[in-house]
Amino acid sequence: MILKINLLTLLCAVATMTTFAQSQTTIIPESYIAYHCPEPIEIDGKDTDASWNKVDWTNLFIDIEGIKKPTYDTQVKMLWDATYFYILVKMEEPHVWADITEHDAIIFYNNDFEVFIDPDGDTHNYYEIEVNAINTVWDLFINKPYRENNVVLNDWTATGMKTAITIDGTLNNPKDTDKGWMLEMAIPWDVFKKAYFEENVPKDDFWRVNFSRVNWDHDITEGTYGRKKDAKGDYLPEYNWVWSSQGVINMHEPEKWGYVYFSSKEAGEKDTFEIPNDEKIKWEMYNLFRAQKKHYETNKQWATSVEQLYSSPIVVEGKTIRPKIETHSFGWTISAKSPFTDKTLIIKEDGEFLSQ
Repeated sequence: MILKINLLTLLCAVATMTTFAQSQTTIIPESYIAYHCPEPIEIDGKDTDASWNKVDWTNLFIDIEGIKKPTYDTQVKMLWDATYFYILVKMEEPHVWADITEHDAIIFYNNDFEVFIDPDGDTHNYYEIEVNAINTVWDLFINKPYRENNVVLNDWTATGMKTAITIDGTLNNPKDTDKGWMLEMAIPWDVFKKAYFEENVPKDDFWRVNFSRVNWDHDITEGTYGRKKDAKGDYLPEYNWVWSSQGVINMHEPEKWGYVYFSSKEAGEKDTFEIPNDEKIKWEMYNLFRAQKKHYETNKQWATSVEQLYSSPIVVEGKTIRPKIETHSFGWTISAKSPFTDKTLIIKEDGEFLSQ
């Protein structure tokens, strides 16, 4: 129990490593079409399955703030079938090392690769999976982002998930220079089940997804790798390289994650996907949400109108959006009527997104 409390305290501390002075510049998320694969992928940590050769890599990863190019390249491919969401990761790395072997340990104390998945895009009840270069896994279920009073289920397990690693070089050997490592994953749709009888395979639909690669400067002591420390004995900060930029050093803002569209077309065919206009309204509404949080920090009270937060109109694809703030005895909401679908889009005071 003591270990679990300390672990969750650490998670909260890491998740809040972001400046309060957030820019209201809208982040344009990345998107990717994951095609259907006609035959199951063999999870062996290699890209030799025919279906992988029929689909494109993502764009190269960028620094989490979207400011600078990472030191080493990272790219991902994605596929799916009726049972699994398949992910293939290629990481350039001249020093492949890892020493954490315990499942659900703090994997990001090693260099690792991390997957974040929000099936319904409401920013709540999402999943995080981390894997290091010796295939140790940490899987988590998170009910809300860390900016809220959240619950982290460290005992959630992605039952039936398959992962495999191959290394182009030699593991934990500082005497040579490696080329990198490859991670292959098959995540069962069943682990994301939202209701007992509900079908949860997103055919011709999108989910919000992001990927992060954590890399550390290292030291070598008596032939063993370890995280590098500064002159005071403190560990140097890690690098966070991501598929879709967050704009801040915080992966736990799910509203900024990328879009993965699961096309029913087979790998090798071509499909198109455009981010829906209602999602673009949603981005602007989350800018308002963050401005409302900032307003409270400064004034110790919530804004009761959009005009207190924004002085200029919100325009999406040529349409003026007219959101409103409503306060209630139990909190507040930001809502807007979509001119594209006529739906009412709502963000609650704890950040949960709803559509009616």
